Amino acid sequence: MTDPTTKYPKPPFAKQSQPWPGLARKMNPRPDHGEKSYKGSGRLIGRKALITGGDSGMGRAAAIAYAREGADVAINYHPDEEPDAREVIELIKAEGRMAIALPGDLRSAEFCAKLVGDAVAALGGLDIV
Repeated sequence: MTDPTTKYPKPPFAKQSQPWPGLARKMNPRPDHGEKSYKGSGRLIGRKALITGGDSGMGRAAAIAYAREGADVAINYHPDEEPDAREVIELIKAEGRMAIALPGDLRSAEFCAKLVGDAVAALGGLDIV
């Protein structure tokens, strides 16, 4: 058994800054979103989810977890964060789940309305938003 208190990097971390929007791939140490550590158990088999901010942070962790729990997942992200989003799409597909990339800016009300419709069309419905 591994002691989780000794498993991960500890502060202090090197000072680092990125222009908005930042990319997880450029962080040091790279954050753990469950890419290797989270094991699913099928709790969301047959569900369809839309995750905003699915390329990084809590959104990335949720997208990975939902896929590993059996859900098909559409992720929204800012177009400038495409490299991180591509990684998440590949992780979802590796779980045998449908992965839909829906780039766009949530600051636009028109885009938000389109986003939901696009997710419904691509996944065949939505159970989790």
